[in-house]
Amino acid sequence: MKRIQLGNTVFEGRNDAYLFGADGGTTALVDTGVATDDAREALRDGLADHGVSFADVDVVLLTHWHHDHAGLAGEIQRESGATVYAHEADAPMVGSEAATHAEEIDERNLFERWGTPDEKAAELLDFLELHDAIQGDAPTVETIADGDRFEVGTTELEAVHLPGHAAGLTGFAFDGETGRELLAGDALLPKYTPNVGGADPRVEDPLGTYLDSLARIVEGDYARAWPGHRDPIDDPTSRAREIVDHHRERTERVLDVLRERGVADPWTVSADLFGDLSDIHVMHGPGEAWAHLDHLERHGVVERTDAGYDLVDDAPDVDVLFS
Repeated sequence: MKRIQLGNTVFEGRNDAYLFGADGGTTALVDTGVATDDAREALRDGLADHGVSFADVDVVLLTHWHHDHAGLAGEIQRESGATVYAHEADAPMVGSEAATHAEEIDERNLFERWGTPDEKAAELLDFLELHDAIQGDAPTVETIADGDRFEVGTTELEAVHLPGHAAGLTGFAFDGETGRELLAGDALLPKYTPNVGGADPRVEDPLGTYLDSLARIVEGDYARAWPGHRDPIDDPTSRAREIVDHHRERTERVLDVLRERGVADPWTVSADLFGDLSDIHVMHGPGEAWAHLDHLERHGVVERTDAGYDLVDDAPDVDVLFS
């Protein structure tokens, strides 16, 4: 496996694409980077370092639908005829028959439910429209499911469905140099905690779903994880547990906001958690607040009213919410 790092000034930066089969067998890329000139040039140069061009790629495996992972898939397919795969839950967001982002996610309805101010909603929609081009050419997509296996180069990859950050987020497990390893996409990142709620509002029970995925990573006891951004994670189990602890602490903060403010909508909670928001974070901030509020509602700690979320259990056992 060869890791190719790509620039990304639109989102979190330093995307990773992973190349298999440079020395023979089926040539495959896991993720492609965003459809910008800089990322395209970096990917072409990175492939060329291993004697591979876009036209040589046989298979593209996408960890999830976000543009900074899938943006160049259509262009690669056009040059090579590669088969592009994505999880069945994300294929509609990537493929040639896909609805637009706004149609699939219905942002305007979200803004109303989350309490997003009109001017901030307009700012986000302008941002998304401005960056439509980074979605790239839509490929024809074949769907995959948990447990599917792919022979690439000399390696067998096993699809591991890890939803939360995105409905179809899928990692790929394989036998690596240190033991069983995981291409984690954005299910596990070394520096940031992956956004839940705002990154893909299609996910039902986004926080609970993501906690289940983190538990699955812990159960996998992987020797190393290769994330969608930045550098390898040498102790994925500990990192997954750190993220669980992070969300436990964030839940405590959400409860403190409700104790102080009374009934509050996700935008108000998000302002207390994150301060002023701009660009894509206008989606991610209240989305993450909503994910926590939704999780609390599912456990009977808050109830949703027309005015927002109302605390009905002032002193819940937060550990129970994360067990």
